Amino acid sequence: MSKRLYVGNLPFSANDTSLREVFAQHGEVVSANVITDRETGRSRGFGFVEMADASAADAAIEALNGSDMDGRPLKVNEAHERRPRDGGR
Repeated sequence: MSKRLYVGNLPFSANDTSLREVFAQHGEVVSANVITDRETGRSRGFGFVEMADASAADAAIEALNGSDMDGRPLKVNEAHERRPRDGGR
């Protein structure tokens, strides 16, 4: 069963490919997405990685949380489902 991970404190140079490469060292990556600003297209400093199986995802969390990527310590943990928004009105 696949597992989705949150990756924070990404360097602004990070893209989907570089994120996938970092996590592929720990198992099969189903998807890797760096979240970008809609207007500028620039990275917002976080992303999500889906690993093919939970044990590979746990190994990636253990190995990569706090590790360095282009001078920034990554924050890696299990992603939580987004809470529904109330629209702010």
